[in-house]
Amino acid sequence: MDLLLLLLMLLLMLLVSQPLSGKLRMKCPLNLDNQDGEKPWSYYRPGDLLIGIFISPSRITPATLSFNMAPSSQIRFLSYGKLILLPMVFNIELLKENLQLLNNLTLGYNIHDNYDNTLGTSDALLDMLSTGEANVPNYSCGRKDKLLALVDGTDRESSIQISTLAGTYKVPQVSDIITSEALSDKNQFPFFHPMLPKEGIQYPAIVQILLHFGWTLIGLFAPDTEKGENFMRTFTPMLLRNRICDVISQRFSTTGHKEFLRDALSKWRQVNVFVHFIEYDSPWNSIVLFHSTLESLPGPIEGKVWILTMTGVFSIKKDRHLKHVHSIWSFPFQPKKSWKNDNAFKRYFFVEPGFQVEYFHCTVSKHTFSVKGRRRCSQKAPVETQKKKNRMQVENTGITYSVIKIVAHALSAASQPQRRRKKGEERLGAARLQPWKLHPFLKKRELYNLSLLEVYLDQNGDVAADLDITSMVVLPKKDPIKKQLGSFERQRLTINQDALSQLKLLNKSLPQSKCVEKCYPGFVKQAREGEPFCCYDCIPCPEGTISTQEDTKKCTKCPDDQYPTENRIQCISKRITFLSYEEHLSIILISFALLLFIITGFVLIIFIKYLETPIVKANNRDLSYILLVSLLLCFLSSLFFIGQPRKATCLLRQTVFSIVFSVAVSSVLAKTITVVLAFLASKPGNKMKRWLGKSLANSIILSCSAVQILICAICLGVSPPFPDSDLHSQAEEIILQCNEGSVTMFYVVLGYMGFLAAICFTVAFLARNLPGAFNEAKLITFTMLVFCSVWVSFLPTYLSTKGKYMVAVQVFSILASGAGLLSCIFFPKCYIIILRPDLNTKEHLMAKSGE
Repeated sequence: MDLLLLLLMLLLMLLVSQPLSGKLRMKCPLNLDNQDGEKPWSYYRPGDLLIGIFISPSRITPATLSFNMAPSSQIRFLSYGKLILLPMVFNIELLKENLQLLNNLTLGYNIHDNYDNTLGTSDALLDMLSTGEANVPNYSCGRKDKLLALVDGTDRESSIQISTLAGTYKVPQVSDIITSEALSDKNQFPFFHPMLPKEGIQYPAIVQILLHFGWTLIGLFAPDTEKGENFMRTFTPMLLRNRICDVISQRFSTTGHKEFLRDALSKWRQVNVFVHFIEYDSPWNSIVLFHSTLESLPGPIEGKVWILTMTGVFSIKKDRHLKHVHSIWSFPFQPKKSWKNDNAFKRYFFVEPGFQVEYFHCTVSKHTFSVKGRRRCSQKAPVETQKKKNRMQVENTGITYSVIKIVAHALSAASQPQRRRKKGEERLGAARLQPWKLHPFLKKRELYNLSLLEVYLDQNGDVAADLDITSMVVLPKKDPIKKQLGSFERQRLTINQDALSQLKLLNKSLPQSKCVEKCYPGFVKQAREGEPFCCYDCIPCPEGTISTQEDTKKCTKCPDDQYPTENRIQCISKRITFLSYEEHLSIILISFALLLFIITGFVLIIFIKYLETPIVKANNRDLSYILLVSLLLCFLSSLFFIGQPRKATCLLRQTVFSIVFSVAVSSVLAKTITVVLAFLASKPGNKMKRWLGKSLANSIILSCSAVQILICAICLGVSPPFPDSDLHSQAEEIILQCNEGSVTMFYVVLGYMGFLAAICFTVAFLARNLPGAFNEAKLITFTMLVFCSVWVSFLPTYLSTKGKYMVAVQVFSILASGAGLLSCIFFPKCYIIILRPDLNTKEHLMAKSGE
């Protein structure tokens, strides 16, 4: 037994001490089964500046792992067939030749395939971070070159996995894929440098397209995965904010049930636009499911527009499953203007064995104590293109060249200040450059100008890009044709109208996708109860409002000085109106006022001429003169109400009218009181005779008029009238009027006149049956009845009219009430004076009174 142990120890020492060819081997014994060695593979080239590159051209089959074997030995690797290895190697060779860019330092690489798998990602990443044969990071054993940067071309989940581990060693990770929203957190991933925007860059473009073409009723499809759920959670609120209805919203798998989709498509036949979140490169399985569902629906089916969220291009051939598809849209990144016309080198290549034999030396690197074997291919010869003229075409290949060139420029800038030893000593070289020194150079905005795509940093410092809008238009019995319908640059949508015209020539005009056709100008949308907000009725705009665009959500109110046309599509200026002298109504009123003024003047002349006659002397002729003069002024005061309102006329018209009318009514009241007192004084022993005379009549007139003057003075002092414009009473007119200031004071003035007229009417009514040949109380009673009737009917009429007709009502009331006073009191007396002078005698009056 002791001998056996001694032999084993000697064997162990022999193995440890044996010389290693090439690079030193890791000596970390682990009792795990070794892997076959054919895969995984890596392509390696040493250099002063070493970068790691992750790609995912291959896949692995899912398997249930057991615990009695190493996980790497249980995986079956499936070749994806097409690799992006060759163009990447070409790009690195081009940069290698540019010695001035790299400061005479060589650029090395380590390209790994992670097989689109978390296990493959971890294995490849650990291999890059480990300098030994086995995957033990930070164990310096074997090769001396240090990883300075990682170029990430894997999917979003793998990028998070890489960033989590590589960030521990502060190794910058440069990504040339659309990044995850999670990777945008600089606090969590400070060493992640995206060269393309984060996911969702195309979502605003899709929303603007839907709004541009009026597609407000759409369908949403997404795979039943975490990414599909995230798309629904992000994109649906964007639709709601822009008033777009996703009446069909489904997450599905190609093997799932179709009943929900069939029911939704049957209910919403007017939906002709579908937005589909693409998780993988090909939308074909979804189109097949969509087609088979449409086939089961009765009736004609309009061609559907299929908007994919993919930021790439794809090609399809004619197929029966495209029968109900109008076109398929996608959003490739926009290349730089300088590269648009170049013939880009083909991105995908078959890596044939001859290529590896010619340019790479491939061996299975496996040690007795290593964890696994790995097929390592080291570059042994410069990679040449078939023709020298193809070198410039290689330089224009896709995203990979842009990213590698950006990394090379950052390495060049970071390696410039390297120290050198004294003359004659070996220079320190690239070993002194540490990974974390590269980050400040990768954050510079200028590096994004090196990209072959139109990428830039927005105002928040995030990567943004311009997109093209391409459409594969399906033609009957022909292969679909590619059309560039527009672009999305700096967050602004541009539509190619020529492309739309070509679609019309091909009889492939874009379909409509909305619940209702449209609401024309002059109408507003009204939501239907129980239906999505995109389904609505069109009702005319309310009075005073207009709408000038289709599908207006809210009508616009016209300015105060304008009103809507009959169809309510525009506002026009209102007419300015007032009771002008040129109008027929004004002419009639003026003529009536002048006629009454002339008639009153004739009556006054008659009374002056026959002032000594008994009928003029009766009831105080001075009161008759005052009343006639006040009536003359009343008829003239009505002219203040006609014409454009001015400051002077507004101040005078109500004041003059109310004072003059108060004097007139006071005169009538004085007449009435005089009649009563004269009758009482004629009775024997009555002491009322001492009250008769001019002094009583004058006192009544002065006192009653003084009260009205005081009220008017208060009105003018507190709230004087002023010219104003009424913009709202009439829909089509601006009424120029006098604002009476305080409405309360205006009605106080009218109320006081009514109070005087009521007292006068009451007294005259009580004295109407007094004996006498010419009892003036009867005439006054009828006069006050006419006067009160006019002004009582004035109030409702005045309040129910607007504009110039309100003024006309007041003018008519002034003239009518004045005419009533004139005719009822003075016309009977003029009749006797002119036509029946025989009755105008004292004997006749005395005889009658004695009966």
